[in-house]
Amino acid sequence: MAYKIIAAVVYVLLAPFIGGFLEGLDRKLSARMQRRVGPPVLQPFYDVAKLFKKQVIAVNKSQFFLLVTYMVMMIVSGAMFYAGVDMLMCFFVMSTAATFFYFAGVITSSPYSTIGSSRELIQMMAYEPAVLLTAVGFYLVADSFEVDVIATQDISAIILLPGFFIAFVFILTIKMRKSPFDLSTSHHPHQELVKGITSEMGARNLAIFQITEWYENVFMLGVVALFFVNSNPWSYLTAALCIAVVYFLEILIDNSNARVKMDVMLKQAWAVTLLAAGVNLLVLMLAK
Repeated sequence: MAYKIIAAVVYVLLAPFIGGFLEGLDRKLSARMQRRVGPPVLQPFYDVAKLFKKQVIAVNKSQFFLLVTYMVMMIVSGAMFYAGVDMLMCFFVMSTAATFFYFAGVITSSPYSTIGSSRELIQMMAYEPAVLLTAVGFYLVADSFEVDVIATQDISAIILLPGFFIAFVFILTIKMRKSPFDLSTSHHPHQELVKGITSEMGARNLAIFQITEWYENVFMLGVVALFFVNSNPWSYLTAALCIAVVYFLEILIDNSNARVKMDVMLKQAWAVTLLAAGVNLLVLMLAK
């Protein structure tokens, strides 16, 4: 029990620093791919610190409460995961947190924020089936939803769940808000949505959103690692290398693809989920 508490505390304390560093690395690599120098790796931390110093002018005072709830629930979901508890519950809490983020965007009167919020719901429809199927796949391998049980199997889950891994990495592009699936929060303010669901978020509200994104990214990359870890301590090194490859792949996809329409995203996400995770699930059930 003590190690679970320690793991949860370590996640709560270190995840924003790891997430912020990864975002800084993302910006740097993206700049290099575009033949630019790019900002320093620590620039995301400077940006968040600057946001906290700005004057708070909220369009709706309820937005702050909704964003704080979004952040707290995302922290809880990640802390539960790294503590080794029920994965399915972690995903349910994460989905609930995303709902509060939707309300934080739609509660304003801005048409850009409202449209971005509706697109956020479409994105949830696109990735939720793959997320839930991932939990089901791990259960079929370990006969348990407990993360610590899954992580201590004799073989890595990727051996039996290659289709689930492909589906999860595909929807990870949506979760990390990368092109071609950055529909609800566009990267650049000159696009048709301005900044989408975050258009009316400024100062500390935008900083809270950014920190929450760091927590979520570390959580999702932890799920990627779970595909590779097993009872062998060396598997953690393999998991770390695979996380690096997946993260680089997401950056590469982000810089080499234009945004697609909502219906295209939905069709592609569901098609990959059905063909990869669905077929893998069918094979596992027949093997049982």
